[in-house]
Amino acid sequence: MTVEYLKKATPQEASVETSVADTVREILETIEQGGESVAREYCQKFDQWQGDIVVPQEQLKSATDRVPEGIKRDIEFAYQNVKRFAEAQRETVRDTEIEVVPGLIAGQKQIPINSAGCYVPGGRYSHIASAIMTVTTAKVAGVKNIIACSPPSGPEGIPDVMLYTLDLCGADIVLNMGGVQGIAAMTYGLFDVPAVDILVGPGNQFVAEAKRQLYGKVSIDMFAGPTESMVIADASADPEIVAWDLVGQAEHGYNSPVWLISLDKKLAEEVIKLAPTLWPELPELNAKQAELAWENYAEVIVVDSVEEAVKLSDQYAAEHLQVQCENLDWWLDNLTNYGSLFLGEETTVAYGDKVSGPNHVLPTQAAARYSGGLSVHKYMKTVTWQKMTREANRDIGQACARISRYEGMDGHAKTADVRLKKFFPDEQFLLRHDS
Repeated sequence: MTVEYLKKATPQEASVETSVADTVREILETIEQGGESVAREYCQKFDQWQGDIVVPQEQLKSATDRVPEGIKRDIEFAYQNVKRFAEAQRETVRDTEIEVVPGLIAGQKQIPINSAGCYVPGGRYSHIASAIMTVTTAKVAGVKNIIACSPPSGPEGIPDVMLYTLDLCGADIVLNMGGVQGIAAMTYGLFDVPAVDILVGPGNQFVAEAKRQLYGKVSIDMFAGPTESMVIADASADPEIVAWDLVGQAEHGYNSPVWLISLDKKLAEEVIKLAPTLWPELPELNAKQAELAWENYAEVIVVDSVEEAVKLSDQYAAEHLQVQCENLDWWLDNLTNYGSLFLGEETTVAYGDKVSGPNHVLPTQAAARYSGGLSVHKYMKTVTWQKMTREANRDIGQACARISRYEGMDGHAKTADVRLKKFFPDEQFLLRHDS
């Protein structure tokens, strides 16, 4: 089996990003010590915002009247798809119990976390879809307090379309605040919001670093890097569709990797020729980002077997993986490492990003080897419980006492001894191994 790189990513100098880490650490520490007044100062500095931090409920409700009906219908369509998929996910995780041995009943219980913080980016793109993905899924999971924050834009703060979306999807509190200061406000419970138990949602490198530094104090959805996309294609694929699927994802940013694994060299060569003709059709800034991403981070690889394609794809463990090949069921059965899988040319990453239902908050930088994307499960805890009869203590207690003493943990053993003595006062038990 052979692997041929027709285009390889330009090696980039390793960067620890210490300046970003140091800046984020300073902001987090300063806000933790100084509280709301310091958070407001950062909001004024970075967001140029001096209005209400907590969006009034009446503003949330009135935003509905100011959003055009057409975009409301599209948002509702996407919301319903995401909600239906999340509800189906929720049904796969249930409470259960089992009688392990006679008299010992053990079980698991699904408990939603109490408070979730959903970060919704603003800036260059208005991430309506991120609001839908993060807030809707938390609501379906049963989270009691859903706090969303997003950067204010202009004198009115968060745009009406974003307020409408957050309210529709179930956000309880919305903060006019972006960046590290928004992450800090949700984590530390500023502005009378419940301190969150988990932080979710995409963001720039400062937001991602803030989540990384706060992990442990709170849970996070994942350690996120630049978005990435891979296409596996054979001779049956349409070169124009393949090229657009790569370029369309490259517009995310100059450092967004896109990869093609082709089972046909002619197809790969056509995609390489087509790609540079496509990004000029994009707006200027999008085109520049796509061009830089293609030049420095794109790879085009030719393999001679489906087995080699699977092996290579699983090594990359792409955030988004599209398969435009024959026999799609075979690929579904054999691929194992990806954030989300798109089978056939009829679907595409953009559908998943915006409207089709499965969540678009997905693992990057090969984290798909061991982790999936955002789901109702991320907002829930699987906890266990047990109870037993006194009679069950006869076997459980003796085994516990002996194992504990063998380990040198006599205090543990004593908790079994005292129960055996109380429940079976007339019996003698073997409570330690002779050897």
